[in-house]
Amino acid sequence: MEIREATDADIPEILQVLKASLGETSSKKSEEVWRYKHIDNPFGRSLVLLAIEDSKIIGVRALMRWKWQRGDRKFSAYRAVDTATHPDHQGKGIFKKLTLKAIEIAKAEEGDFVFNTPNNQSKPGYLKMGWQTVSKLNVNLKPVNPIYWFNSSEQFDLEVKIQSSDEELNLLLVDVNLNSSYSGQLFTPKNREYLRWRYESNPLQNYYVKATKDYYIASYVKFQGKIKELRIVEVLVKNNDKDQRDVKADIKRWIKTSGVQFISYSSRCDFSYGLSHNGYHGPELTIRKLNLDSKSKDDLLKLQNWSYSLGDLELF
Repeated sequence: MEIREATDADIPEILQVLKASLGETSSKKSEEVWRYKHIDNPFGRSLVLLAIEDSKIIGVRALMRWKWQRGDRKFSAYRAVDTATHPDHQGKGIFKKLTLKAIEIAKAEEGDFVFNTPNNQSKPGYLKMGWQTVSKLNVNLKPVNPIYWFNSSEQFDLEVKIQSSDEELNLLLVDVNLNSSYSGQLFTPKNREYLRWRYESNPLQNYYVKATKDYYIASYVKFQGKIKELRIVEVLVKNNDKDQRDVKADIKRWIKTSGVQFISYSSRCDFSYGLSHNGYHGPELTIRKLNLDSKSKDDLLKLQNWSYSLGDLELF
């Protein structure tokens, strides 16, 4: 078996392996989606490794590039995402071989760490390869007044309102990033290119976005059986009462038009929407050290040192 890095010419066969291994229903598997995640990412092209046997792709492992920052220090990170082994070749340890080789390459590229939120089936395998558990994500949940439960607007998930120029938004993001750096916590630095890629042009999810020169917010409706949740995935706002009030007014309008039963948002963002229940409701965050020193690794194993939006860590 040969292991090599993927090229653009491999994309059609990669998609065939993903579909054979994972099916069509777990997430969209198209060239548009693959290019969006692994080529168009403003943090850089993903590290994608392939297992080859008899000139055919039998395994895929992708690490999406990401950036985190703490104070003035910027971390080069990788997000463990798409992985698949063709059903005819499972049981050969291909997932482990590809992942360990990817770690070797990422370390040689001077990456700092790998992070992800694995499910219960894949987590044991990651732990055996050196991953460590940080914690389940801390999330705020707030019930919605029942009088709004049966409201619904078909346009809700499709509406993107950008009421500022790119220059104005970038000025806002400079302020937000600077404030985040003062917190001493780990955060994903945001710029206009990132927000356009992550939320406004995302082929996997239609986000509701509202942007002004003073704030940027993004959300979507998540269906949990018959229950509808308004998930607030990004809140980037200046630290003053007027802008906070404006953000809350927009969220209230979204609540009224979407017919949701509750809203959720990260307890780690600089935002609060009234009284809510706070708890460790999110997926479990894990990390794998690459070139981190021991103190930095120990710091990242404490959730209180992370300042994340739900959009920073949700699967997409």
